[in-house]
Amino acid sequence: MFSTVLVANRGEIALRVARACRELGVRTVAVYSTADRDSAVVRFADESVHIGPPPSKSSYLSVPAIIEAAAQTGAQAIHPGYGFLSEDPDFAEICEAHGIVFIGPPAHVMQQLGDKAAARTLMAQAGLPVLPGSTGALVSAAEAADLAQQVGYPVILKAVAGGGGRGMAVVRSPDDLRLAYNETRAHARVVFGDDRLYLERFVDDARHIEVQVLCDTQGSTVHLGERDCSVQRRHQKLIEEAPAPRLPEGLREAMWAAAVRGAAAVGYVGAATFEFVVTPDHEFYLMEINCRLQVEHPVTELVTGIDIVREQITIAAGLPLSFRQDEIVTRGVAVECRVNAEDPDRDFAPAPGLLTDFTPPGGPFVRVDTHAYAGWLVGPDYDSLLAKAAVWAPDRPQALARMDRALGEFRVDGPGVRTTLGFLRRTLAHPHFQTARHTTGLVSRMSVEAAESAEAAEAAEAAESAAAAEGQVTAG
Repeated sequence: MFSTVLVANRGEIALRVARACRELGVRTVAVYSTADRDSAVVRFADESVHIGPPPSKSSYLSVPAIIEAAAQTGAQAIHPGYGFLSEDPDFAEICEAHGIVFIGPPAHVMQQLGDKAAARTLMAQAGLPVLPGSTGALVSAAEAADLAQQVGYPVILKAVAGGGGRGMAVVRSPDDLRLAYNETRAHARVVFGDDRLYLERFVDDARHIEVQVLCDTQGSTVHLGERDCSVQRRHQKLIEEAPAPRLPEGLREAMWAAAVRGAAAVGYVGAATFEFVVTPDHEFYLMEINCRLQVEHPVTELVTGIDIVREQITIAAGLPLSFRQDEIVTRGVAVECRVNAEDPDRDFAPAPGLLTDFTPPGGPFVRVDTHAYAGWLVGPDYDSLLAKAAVWAPDRPQALARMDRALGEFRVDGPGVRTTLGFLRRTLAHPHFQTARHTTGLVSRMSVEAAESAEAAEAAEAAESAAAAEGQVTAG
């Protein structure tokens, strides 16, 4: 086992990894930007190193600064968390060149799967179903238009190097394709440094189901079941649950088998997530493979009792998985809600500020992963995630009731600070979510319903005013 692990991340995930290390008896090193000097993980870690100013490119994405911090502190391994450098094969290679273990898959595997277009082809060869679309990166808008015509609209353009819900555009008609192609390509160039795109058929009213996989260096590959991540805005997840509700058992098992087969085909090591789209007709297709820890991993941990981060660390240390497939038992239902510093009434615009109050919920079977505290400044430099609230219960109705209670207990306040707490509670109460008939279109549906409700209220108010005015005239 390692004696020291450096956590190359920030926020709640950095604290989560540091806690897993502490339980393993491993010394931890936190890195931080100037903006995160007083962060929770800096307070928790055994040692901390300042790596630069707030902009990510000058701190959390600065490979030289992170490698130097590891060298200074004697770190034998680096855990990248999620985001930032977690899926960067060049970073993994640099770690190896400096004699540091990268806690994640081998660089060559990340290289294969990080190119989303190439990964589609690779997984199709392994027998996994993929959506009709391009077999490689598109070379022009004209090629995209021709392919879209063959596949059939709607289609979705995706960045080859994309991830985290960014670098995507749904196109519903030929008239919109060229503009969408150019805009998405420009966005991918800025965000990912790679402007290549690929194209797939887009499935309306789909469900987003993902399968968690773990693989050790001894050749064992297991799945930890699936998660439903269908509640999204702008392709970014808001609510996740495990196991996925209202999923035919045969379909569930087929996705498990596909994920295990795909991981084994590329010699995967570590934690991976295979993301599938499920059609209204219960057909499933691979969307992408994430070569890292997922934000929503707590729901899988709650229903299986398996510490995924601990397994990541022990796998990287060369130890075998601590369980076999037939020893994994899923119990009950877990739900996770992402509490973001965003204003849902302004299209989820970031709403940072100083937290004057931050009181997370408690009670039985409630887990809150957070780095926030009263007095913490939620700045504009990083993502808006404040906390992940996760609950467990024996069945789904109890889990939803427990989550609503937990969200209601949350207290978050500060000048300018807005959160998604109210929106999350409205989503949980929506009839489609309550009956597990929700799809990736639920948030859009709720926006339309809210607009229609507002229009109806305005019309009713206008009618009442008109009636009152007519009554006054009659009385006069």
